[in-house]
Amino acid sequence: MSPHNVESAQVVLPCSEPISTTINFFTGIGFKVRTIVPADHPRMAVLQGFGLTLRLEVSSAAPPAHLRLLTTDGEPATVTAPNGTVIEFAAANPPLEIPPLREEFVLTRMADDDSAFGEGRAGMNYRDLIPGRLGGRFIASHILIPHGGPVADYVHFHNIRFQMIYCYRGWVRVAYEDQGEPMLLQEGDCFLQPSTIRHRVLEASDRMQVIEIGCPAEHETWGDPETTLPTGRTLPHRGYGADGHRFVFHQAATASWAPWRLAGYEYRDTGIGVAMDGVAGVRVVRPVGSPAPVTTQHEAELMFHFVLDGAITLQRADDQPLRLLEGDSFVMPSHTPFTLSDPTADAQLLDVTLPATP
Repeated sequence: MSPHNVESAQVVLPCSEPISTTINFFTGIGFKVRTIVPADHPRMAVLQGFGLTLRLEVSSAAPPAHLRLLTTDGEPATVTAPNGTVIEFAAANPPLEIPPLREEFVLTRMADDDSAFGEGRAGMNYRDLIPGRLGGRFIASHILIPHGGPVADYVHFHNIRFQMIYCYRGWVRVAYEDQGEPMLLQEGDCFLQPSTIRHRVLEASDRMQVIEIGCPAEHETWGDPETTLPTGRTLPHRGYGADGHRFVFHQAATASWAPWRLAGYEYRDTGIGVAMDGVAGVRVVRPVGSPAPVTTQHEAELMFHFVLDGAITLQRADDQPLRLLEGDSFVMPSHTPFTLSDPTADAQLLDVTLPATP
């Protein structure tokens, strides 16, 4: 099929005679008539409104259509035009829905090959680290780009409560709205992507891998072809989204370490807790020397750990101990005692909690 020089687009809606009743309906809700043919006995009309062009055609063959009009005020409503078209008035900016939390213990093992990865957006492969999604509240993904070079991404943004990106292996270059020139995220570095910040993945190394965690599990991703990145502005303190959370670029090379909440371990903080006003926290944890077994529990909404390097043993109450290796992860439900023990000297864990202080 040869390419066409497309100038505009129309949505074709069938209607019955007389077409005037359908024209009057649409003009009554704000559309304007642009074309009508023929004048003495109209059988086709073109109307425009709200960034949409409608083409009404007298026909009995096609089923009725469904049209959504996004509004900034008023209650949601549905009406039916004389030609049978269903008109839905829906909120242009509906509030973010956070599903009820369904807690469970989740253990995900890393396979010896890439068989657990499935094809996802923009040529990226995804491994699901929380298959049950905790009732739809959280998603955690291990993302792999098998072949390096330019990434077939586009400027987009997410309507989301929380989303972080941790570089597990390799590197990736990403451009963010109002955050200066594109940034190189290297192994150990971390981004906080606040809601609605425009961004685009530009290029990556061979077998680049990141860990991405978001809430809610299912959220809107919007393309924004009108925005060009970088924007030429650097606004490090800008707030994004309804909550005004700030962008974070944590770099492992310049991070400092401090004692962790469990004895015998230390952590480097990514700064996400401060940028999100305490909503979520992201840390990297490692043992100090040869720590004794330590038992704990929590009252947090989420406690997620991913084994970045080395190995460590996890045990819940009277269950059998589980030796966790590189690439394994677990979610621990609240009010569930568990013990961490026998970390290797090179062990490192990604520690993600909501709230920031569990």
